[in-house]
Amino acid sequence: MNDNLFRFDNSAIVFIDYQPEMLAPVRSMDQKLMMVNVTTLARLAVKMGMPVVLSTVGVRGGVNQPTLPELRAEIPDVPEIDRNTMNAWDDEGFRRAIRETGRNSFIMLGLWTEICLAFPVAEMQAEGLKTVVPTDAVGGMSKESHDLAVQRMIQAGSVPSTTFATIAESGLDWASPQGQIMRDIYGWRQAELEKLGLA
Repeated sequence: MNDNLFRFDNSAIVFIDYQPEMLAPVRSMDQKLMMVNVTTLARLAVKMGMPVVLSTVGVRGGVNQPTLPELRAEIPDVPEIDRNTMNAWDDEGFRRAIRETGRNSFIMLGLWTEICLAFPVAEMQAEGLKTVVPTDAVGGMSKESHDLAVQRMIQAGSVPSTTFATIAESGLDWASPQGQIMRDIYGWRQAELEKLGLA
């Protein structure tokens, strides 16, 4: 198998700071479309049996609310790792959760692209871990800040992708059990987009 690809059996999915206070200022893309992509990838992780890491910021201190309900509904049993740090990699609990996945490849999602995603991605790449970022499932406070953050992550060695491509890369084989999961996930995403008039 090619370990340059981010498959269901060699990768974990990481969600960072998908909280109401972080979502509200996102201007780099349509928020509803972004959240369909986020929940689609969360659903993919569960169906594929992939490890999931979920982190929040400022909940214990009463600054921010917990994870957005639509994401939480897809991964109800995943513990939230709450932090004070902007850079998740500075938090020992987060680093420990990453290590405990037993994976070396990570599908990285977070708000905002330019801060709470770009910082840990750069750190993880420097540690020898592999990361891919589905850029239509993450958001920044402006299109410029998002685009510059994506460039920064690419320069650090991360791989840009899309939600659609990430789903395909996770399974690769239509004839496998994962192929049926991919078909189901694509169908679910399409139905969600149609509900919102985004299809």
